[in-house]
Amino acid sequence: MKPVLLVIAHGSRDPRHAATVHALIRRVRSLRPDVRVETGFLDFNIPSVQGVLESLAAEGVRDVVALPLLLTRAFHAKADIPAVLRDAPRQLRIRQAEVLGPSPLLLSALERRLYEAGLTPADKSSTGVVLASAGSTDPEAIAVIADIAREWRHTGWCAVRPAFASAALPRTDDAVRELRALGCAKVAVAPYVLAPGFLPDRIARGAAGADVLAEVLGPAPEVARVLLRRYDAAAARGLLRLTVSA
Repeated sequence: MKPVLLVIAHGSRDPRHAATVHALIRRVRSLRPDVRVETGFLDFNIPSVQGVLESLAAEGVRDVVALPLLLTRAFHAKADIPAVLRDAPRQLRIRQAEVLGPSPLLLSALERRLYEAGLTPADKSSTGVVLASAGSTDPEAIAVIADIAREWRHTGWCAVRPAFASAALPRTDDAVRELRALGCAKVAVAPYVLAPGFLPDRIARGAAGADVLAEVLGPAPEVARVLLRRYDAAAARGLLRLTVSA
């Protein structure tokens, strides 16, 4: 049998966050009805990751792919999630999948959101884009966002600048002003975040001076496809953490 896919989301006090996560999971299930998909949250929402793992073990499930619903490999992926998985019931065999980003499919999802917000492909060469991330204190995560911005610029945009809602600079409004100063005819803000919440709202406030503000990535079909690719890759490789019952 295929391993159960456990999608691990951060969680939020904002009800829009969980609603968006569940919408994404519904799309994933529709794409792969042969895979059992469960959702657990690190904080604020239920079910908790630990609770889901205990329920799976009680059912007799043995193989699980734990997939961080994260765009960058920062603290949650490196520390929080492995710590939770280490405390899982010992009869579970768990593979931890890679985070979603970076991926060309996510760039396609970002463009989808910009076009849904009103841009057209004809606007591309005259539009500067702010790639607005939640931010992180992890230098690796910040460097990945900068690399994505450089890669995206080469697809034909007038310019692309990274920005961060927390922990790093520049902020969204500063990046908007920089693109204006460069002479871009239009400025668009593309939130590189998965679900609404406190930091995406901060990005939206910083986009007040832009011409276009896209929606969060949410349940975009490209995001669901990346998620399943990460699942398939983890399911095909050796166990990162193996526990067996005594």
